[in-house]
Amino acid sequence: MRVLVAPDCFTGTLTAPQAAEAIAAGWRRSDAGATLDLAPMSDGGPGFVEVLERSVGGRLVATEVSGPLGSPVLAELLLADDGTAYVEAAAACGLARIPEGERDAMSASTEGVGDLLRVALEEGASRVVVGVGGTASTDGGRGCVERFGGVGRWPSGVDLLVATDVDNPLLGSGGAAAVYGPQKGADRTQVALLEQRLTEWVAATGGRAEAPGAGAGGGLGYGLMLLGGRRVSGVQTVLEALRLEERAAAVDLLLTGEGSFDATSLQGKVPRGVAWVAQRSARPCVVLAGRVQVGRREFAAAGIDAAYSIEESAGSPAAARAEPAARLADLAERVARSWAPRR
Repeated sequence: MRVLVAPDCFTGTLTAPQAAEAIAAGWRRSDAGATLDLAPMSDGGPGFVEVLERSVGGRLVATEVSGPLGSPVLAELLLADDGTAYVEAAAACGLARIPEGERDAMSASTEGVGDLLRVALEEGASRVVVGVGGTASTDGGRGCVERFGGVGRWPSGVDLLVATDVDNPLLGSGGAAAVYGPQKGADRTQVALLEQRLTEWVAATGGRAEAPGAGAGGGLGYGLMLLGGRRVSGVQTVLEALRLEERAAAVDLLLTGEGSFDATSLQGKVPRGVAWVAQRSARPCVVLAGRVQVGRREFAAAGIDAAYSIEESAGSPAAARAEPAARLADLAERVARSWAPRR
């Protein structure tokens, strides 16, 4: 059997390449003769640069930038052979860079993303793609814009693409502060203060707060649009770079997955993107996830044939997290018994 293995990261436990390797190892226990094509994925959040570097090649450029709380951190961007620079916002200001007990939603900044943009241009990039997601900040991209030099300072002739996995606006009940602030440690009072700051930032800059994706990355999407960026789908950007449609045509089954397979997974995230490719290729698509919180009717409507949970297989959330790679491999082994042809 020929299988394309294309998972996202399992946030907090496995990177996308680690997840792909674990799935492959488990699958081979049940189907030793399988041909497995590993294509670790990203939707623009953590792992964006890593998965692209594995597939498109190019040169990694390491540089010291301002971290989410101001201390310097080492971050990498990818300069591909075609002149495109891929920048991962989470590499500079990612939530994962701050220990859980030290998170400060009010102070976290996107300044380091501005540093990465400067380096990309200094390296001669003719196009810059910024993966927006997984940030610790809710500053509306203000740190990035001011660090870069201000609104309107982006050079003409260099495309700036804002790769996001969500289409939230900047303000309001569906905006950056209300939806994502609590995930970054903000309580109800702080969410209200962050919303006020963002409103004042919009008044000062006159950007399109209602634009789809403006609220991505704690409003970093808005800031990048102020610089002249154009929003694109993060997962579609990766699908195209990895030539996933072409690779899907050569297999019998597509496997994808992530830590929590929930309602947002069926919007702009990796499982939906892989399912879209599977539909176009007339191939079945199966999800392996840490937990499954989507009903069969909902995921079937998105082109997904089945979804399996590590937590259900392991017996409890604690058991699933104890050895994530081993548990994911065990799940893949069990799924292969159902999907691999009997010999």
